[in-house]
Amino acid sequence: MRISDVLKTKQRPAVVTITPDAGVRQLVATLAEHNIGAVIVSEDGTSMIGIVSERDVVRRMHSDGTVIDNTVGGIMTEVVRTCSTDDDLDQVLMAMTEGRFRHIPVVDGDDVVGIVSIGDLVKHKIDQLQFERDQLDSYVHQL
Repeated sequence: MRISDVLKTKQRPAVVTITPDAGVRQLVATLAEHNIGAVIVSEDGTSMIGIVSERDVVRRMHSDGTVIDNTVGGIMTEVVRTCSTDDDLDQVLMAMTEGRFRHIPVVDGDDVVGIVSIGDLVKHKIDQLQFERDQLDSYVHQL
């Protein structure tokens, strides 16, 4: 299974972005509005300069109660692990587990073409396993 297979099944394939000069309050509103856990930080809506997640906000709140008054650029992760549409789902899942991050942007060159969460990958894997189980069950009952 490839990451492209996961992107095809996502209900919201569009990538949500935010500019680095946006406020953290706007970030929180964007996350809530789209019911997502992370957004791509981008100046132009396609190229990525970082990623920011709910975790970034919460972790900063622990050490800095005024984080809500900061900008996205001040709390984003700048060095971002990415994957491509051709990458193997299991390898990406392993990288996310080992790296302890929940969201990974999918890129084509310099352009972000999607974002997948660890939940997206697990759901896709479970769906595939259930399909295979159903196929085997159907085959056994035909005999």
